[in-house]
Order: sequence, then C-alpha cells, then structure tokens
Amino acid sequence: MAMERLHAVIGPLSTNVYVLGDPATREAIAVDTAIPCLPWIAGALAAREWTLKLIVSTHGHWDHTGANAAVAEHTGAPIAVHPLDAHRLTDPQPLYAAFDIPPSVPAVELAEGGEIRFGDIRLRVLHTPGHTEGSVCLLSADDGLLLSGDTLFSGGWGRVDLPGGSPELMVESLGRLAELEDHLRVLPGHGAATTIGRERPWMEMVRRDGRLPM
Repeated sequence: MAMERLHAVIGPLSTNVYVLGDPATREAIAVDTAIPCLPWIAGALAAREWTLKLIVSTHGHWDHTGANAAVAEHTGAPIAVHPLDAHRLTDPQPLYAAFDIPPSVPAVELAEGGEIRFGDIRLRVLHTPGHTEGSVCLLSADDGLLLSGDTLFSGGWGRVDLPGGSPELMVESLGRLAELEDHLRVLPGHGAATTIGRERPWMEMVRRDGRLPM
C-alpha cells in the first residue's frame, strides 16, 4: 500500500509540515514540526490511530524545528537531524522569531545514504548543504516523492545568506538534485509543490554555470 501523506501550512513563515504514514502498519513520521503544529499532528495521529515513530528536521532553522520538543513529549518519538545541524536544535538562535523556540535533543542522526523506515516505507537521506551545513532532502523512489526542505522550492532555492548558508554548496546540491528523474514530485519546506522536471531548466543552468543566478 502506498504512503499516505498529510500536509498543513503552519506558523508565521508558512512552513509546510508533513505527516507521512504507512496505513497498513499505522506507523508514521512527522517532517519539519513548526510551532504551533502539535494540535494538528496530535489530531491527525489520533484520527487514524497512527503511532509516530520519528520527528524529522530537514534542517535546524526555528521555523522547521520549533515544535520538536512538544511533539516528542506528546508522542514519545525521537528527533532526527543531520549532525551538522544538531546544535541548532539543542541551542536555538532564532533570527526574527516571534516567540521563544524551545530547545530539543536529537537522538537519531540523518546521514548521507541512510534510510528512514516506518512500516514498509523507506526514505533515503540525501545530504544537500547550502541553506545550512546539515540540510537534507528525503527521497521516496517507490512513491516518486522528494521532500526538499529549504534546498529546492518551486522556481528557486533556499536562502544562502543566513548562518550556515553557502552559495557554493547550494550550487553543488542543486546540481545533484538535477540528476534526479523528471517525474519526482517535490514537496518543499515552503510554498507550492513542484516536480524535478519543472525545475530542471534553471537547475541545469546552475550546474552548467557553477553559480547561482543573480
């Protein structure tokens, strides 16, 4: 049975929060838990009798991690992040946040080539630095999905002028994503969904020129 995908737009920066579940085993993960997503996540899990197995942060910025601690306390699920962004969870430094961001303690490392498993669903971890040092994307080849965090958006890419950002690394990461198949549906951290095929023309230009467009 295919993955079931739930989505809500949460918080002052309109973060895309995802809950992905295996309906057969009722195991699920939450991706990028922005404040105040706990009521929505708790309700979605209860309505489907799903068990949350993991809380995934695609990177460590506050608008993607603010509810980590609350969701972990409510569900007992561990928190996962790339090691290079772990310090942003344990010691949040929230630029421009409208409220306090509680620290959270990651227990699972998201490493390049690793797998996230819930039920019979498998997501492969792609380390895609550029927005932050530890930014990752999650690839589901079976479901034709890429959760791209703040690396790839519809018509653009994540900011590289914030702490941890790197234009050079973003160019490398976008070049890598340009190698993926056209049909993959891209679910970004903000804004509308897209596909690799739709974004390919400008990503190929970035890879060819070796720099981000001005």
